[in-house]
Amino acid sequence: MDTPREIFDVSGPLHLLTSLDWRNTFHRRSLAASLVQGVYNLEHDRQGGSTAHHHYAPSSQWWERFHFQLNHVLVDESDLSFFGAIYELKYAHPCFYQSRPYPPRYVIAFRGTIIRFATQYEDMKLNMKCIFDKLENSPRFHTAIDALQNVVSNVGPEGVWLAGHSLGAAIAMLAGRHMAKSRCQLETYLFNPPFISVPVERLIRNETLKHGVRIAGSLMTAGIATAMKLHDKDPEEDPFNVLSEWTPYVFVNPSDPICAEYIGYFQHREMMEWMGVGKIERIATKHSIGSLVYGAMGRDSEPSHLLPTAYVTVNLSPSEKLKQAHGIHQWWQQHFQWQSKLCKFN
Repeated sequence: MDTPREIFDVSGPLHLLTSLDWRNTFHRRSLAASLVQGVYNLEHDRQGGSTAHHHYAPSSQWWERFHFQLNHVLVDESDLSFFGAIYELKYAHPCFYQSRPYPPRYVIAFRGTIIRFATQYEDMKLNMKCIFDKLENSPRFHTAIDALQNVVSNVGPEGVWLAGHSLGAAIAMLAGRHMAKSRCQLETYLFNPPFISVPVERLIRNETLKHGVRIAGSLMTAGIATAMKLHDKDPEEDPFNVLSEWTPYVFVNPSDPICAEYIGYFQHREMMEWMGVGKIERIATKHSIGSLVYGAMGRDSEPSHLLPTAYVTVNLSPSEKLKQAHGIHQWWQQHFQWQSKLCKFN
């Protein structure tokens, strides 16, 4: 049985139905979040015991109300769950393609963790792979990147969006990074992406102490990376520099410990530049302690959650519960307060 949050006419972005403007960043974000919700509903429907097309009718409102059709469902071969979907725009007026930003021809969206019997084992296993930077080795990611590369090869990068929430945001981020390294930048929407680190932003309230901890961490990380000569790469070939040309949209809530550290991560980079020690931070920001440990063991490990450049939007409205702070629904609500900023790696 559908819960109110799964019913479009109760909880969906109804404000888009009469005024969808592809040039409006809030509208584009709301649409991307709606399509991600559609993936959640598809999996909830599957767990309801039916895979008949008519059973998707309630879920289909999350995409069909915006003139998209479900082109393909992405299935995890490990547990046969629906973890992603490829949506295709049925039509768009030709004038939309005469100036940027374009509407997408395809949107590939990924859901996050679902704590239900049919999915919780595989989803939690993938969350652990996220923590240890091993998500790239999962069948789910292989299915995702194969589907993405196939769509991009058919229509080009300008017509493809990526979107994901939580675990799905980690998959979308990793897929976007792979494409960006090939000089193929996709418009990407990352809702509550996990930041694999000690949640300093949430644990330490004293701003002076918080900055001190971050500075100490940067000095240690940069020192280890320098000793290991990890910064002696040709700038043209440095993966972090290559990725800086890609600007995903990142959406975080300061009350969500899973993603809140992105706020401090980007603020700290600005502060280090202001303090005149930006050179140290430009080395430190490319590495995590985990990647340095793997490097010391002779394994090449690139922290997949660290971003050179991003357009970061923070939800400043108070969230009383973690479920609310981490939920996908907040990202299309009109009454919330937002703060957005372009954070660029120099």
